[in-house]
Amino acid sequence: MRPSLHFTARRGWINDPHGITCRDGRYHVFFQYVPDRTSWAPNCHWGHATGPDLLSLTEGPVAIAPGDGDDGIWTGCLVEDGDDTVIFYTATSVPDFGIGRIRAAFPSDPEWRDWRKGDVVVEAPAGLDLIAFRDPFVRREGSGWRMFVGAARRDGTAMALSWTSPDLRTWSYDGVVLSRSSAEREPVWMGALWECPQFVEVDGVEAMVSSVWDADTLHYAGYATGTYRNGRFDAVGWGRLTYGDGYYAPSLFFDAEGRPCLTFWIRGIADEEAGWVGAHSVPFRLSAAGGTLAAEPHPDVARHRGDRAVDGRIAGRAADIEWTGPTGELTVASGGERLVRITRNRDAAVVTIGSEEWTVPAADGLRLILDGPVLELASPAALFSAALSPAGDDLHVRASAGALEVFPLTGDARVPGAAG
Repeated sequence: MRPSLHFTARRGWINDPHGITCRDGRYHVFFQYVPDRTSWAPNCHWGHATGPDLLSLTEGPVAIAPGDGDDGIWTGCLVEDGDDTVIFYTATSVPDFGIGRIRAAFPSDPEWRDWRKGDVVVEAPAGLDLIAFRDPFVRREGSGWRMFVGAARRDGTAMALSWTSPDLRTWSYDGVVLSRSSAEREPVWMGALWECPQFVEVDGVEAMVSSVWDADTLHYAGYATGTYRNGRFDAVGWGRLTYGDGYYAPSLFFDAEGRPCLTFWIRGIADEEAGWVGAHSVPFRLSAAGGTLAAEPHPDVARHRGDRAVDGRIAGRAADIEWTGPTGELTVASGGERLVRITRNRDAAVVTIGSEEWTVPAADGLRLILDGPVLELASPAALFSAALSPAGDDLHVRASAGALEVFPLTGDARVPGAAG
């Protein structure tokens, strides 16, 4: 069962989205891709998809593939400087693929379909006793550029390191931007490696957003808030952004209106018999208040709504649901069988799918996005995602209390590898 509005590849394994860019009215989305199997392998490629919005993406040819000294093309970013466009990616070599190198690539055509590899521009600095080094993120800083790279020290310290450049070609090491021991657990545990550490200002709040990794186990997305100055981040708060087993690898980008946004890899969405594994989330816009980050579904989601459903019933497997009220119970059924139940008190929502149960912080209203096998839940307090198994081609939504609005979402699941 393929979702209709969440990006999936025609075949193979996908994970991290990255390099998401709005250019000339269209979005370009790159992603980690293993085209010839339905499980992860170190010989990752960069896939590429494009579309008029972030829920209407069509898969194109592979942008960058292993070879030319790279055994794997791992996560990175895309940077534009006028007519100059550069991808910075993690180049890996087996068997020691934990320590990557940062390499540049340049477009060979105006549609960004083909890329030529350039030089290795950054390598792990000596003397830090690192066991992991990967995932560059580049942003403009003053008249030049700064690159952030995730790293893990052998003693269990997660770090973000940085380099500076005047021209996106030559880079100078500038030290540790932020670090935290995996022994620190309050108010939130942040693991032993920050995969994809990304630094951004949201509504006047400086933040670092990353994936939380430890001992080859992928956990969730977390963040720090604080003060950033001259390549150093002084954290004053730590938070957890996602819950459940689905979300990982948040990819920071700026939408067509210049607003900071995130898209995630969702784990557990798959049809191995059909030969594909992995999906991307809907996009979320970031906001901040009181030193806390929040994310809500991007306006592109609402633009795919149909007319409001009558009595919570829709013919189809995709819906956008808004449920307000401090307490109560909401159920979604498909084919006459309960698909998910959510029970709310004033501080949390308990999500039950089959025999599994999760407790998720909740505040104010809840927003549910359902799309075939995908469930996404958003509140000002947290994001949650999980895999579903609809029993039919319909949805029936009921709530015991509060206000409920249900809208069908339109997309085209008949097009393999496309969303919309």
